[in-house]
Amino acid sequence: MNIIGIIASQREEGNTTFIVNKILEGAKKQGAETSTFSFSNLNIKPCRGCWACHKGDQGCVIKDDMQKIYDALEHADAIVLGLPIYMGQMSAQGKIFTDRLFARFSPRFSPFFKENAVKQKLILSFNQGNPDADLFKSYIDYTKHMFEVLEFDVKEVPVVTGLRNGPACEREDLHTGLKDFGSALVLEGCQK
Repeated sequence: MNIIGIIASQREEGNTTFIVNKILEGAKKQGAETSTFSFSNLNIKPCRGCWACHKGDQGCVIKDDMQKIYDALEHADAIVLGLPIYMGQMSAQGKIFTDRLFARFSPRFSPFFKENAVKQKLILSFNQGNPDADLFKSYIDYTKHMFEVLEFDVKEVPVVTGLRNGPACEREDLHTGLKDFGSALVLEGCQK
């Protein structure tokens, strides 16, 4: 199984990086091949809304680091998307990534969409400073639904809370719990 991690944060060693890497560590332990893309070292521009990606088979016309992610998505069985919550929503980097998926994952319009294709599995991971796990529940549920509409098979939506009180890497409860998400993703794929 090939799993890619997308870290939609500018913080190279931050909580989102830790969370995505722990999930991937669990997957790797079960034999998955993993790789990561981090916005801390990528140059990805916002979608222009030009629709060029849907007017032929050339894909997105913006030539930046998103092209690397498009290539990786072609071969990925699953994605772990790490999204910090800023101001009640995913980070700006997460929104840029999501908007740029329009070129590939828009079933009604995309020339890349394959009818009856196997849906890519997705772990949609959120993290927030606030300790209240229900505070942004409606937004998280909306985001999950949006990815399902885009034909992703959303397997888990872990929400790591309370990060104002210290970094995720210092929380022992997260080390095993996050790895379990990655392990389960691979084990489920092996059973089919």
